[in-house]
Amino acid sequence: MRTAEQGYLLEQVQGFPAQPWLWLAPCATWLPAETPNGRGVRLHRAADGRAWGGEVCCALPLPLPSEAVNAIVLQHVATVELETLLSECARVLMPGGRLWMTVLNRCSPYRAHWQWQGARPPSATRCRLLLQREGLRVRSVRHLGPLWSESGQAGGRALPALRAVRVLEFEKRTLAFIGPEAVRPVGWRAPVAT
Repeated sequence: MRTAEQGYLLEQVQGFPAQPWLWLAPCATWLPAETPNGRGVRLHRAADGRAWGGEVCCALPLPLPSEAVNAIVLQHVATVELETLLSECARVLMPGGRLWMTVLNRCSPYRAHWQWQGARPPSATRCRLLLQREGLRVRSVRHLGPLWSESGQAGGRALPALRAVRVLEFEKRTLAFIGPEAVRPVGWRAPVAT
């Protein structure tokens, strides 16, 4: 499951212009072996669960300037410091930049594989609301992982919403000023800007 997920995420980041990127993973083994185009930073959650390790060792807030990266990948973030992490990601993301976030699908029958280990992943709805509050807009929701059919067997009529992982794609939008309108005063033949 992890390789299909990483392959999809790498494909998305590779298709984006070669701008700075940020990849955050739950542990070092989840970081992709190959790096996407452009410059970027790969970080993973440290053993203590509070700090981030990898190419830079840091804690939140991230040691990056505001609007410094064009693409961010968040793989299976923990509920610890979720609001702070998502706020920091929104801060460092450039206008027009994309954020891809993977969360475990709570509706999937595969939750039995991780639930007994005590994992409490955040819900996709909560992550969506927190990022929308930060000004990011949902672009798409994609389901990855093994299929589960109505009969419980592989094959048949598959229900994609029951796949193990959801990938939420967000875009940072900014407000722009409205340009001047053309006004046609009486007696003038050409429009004049106000």
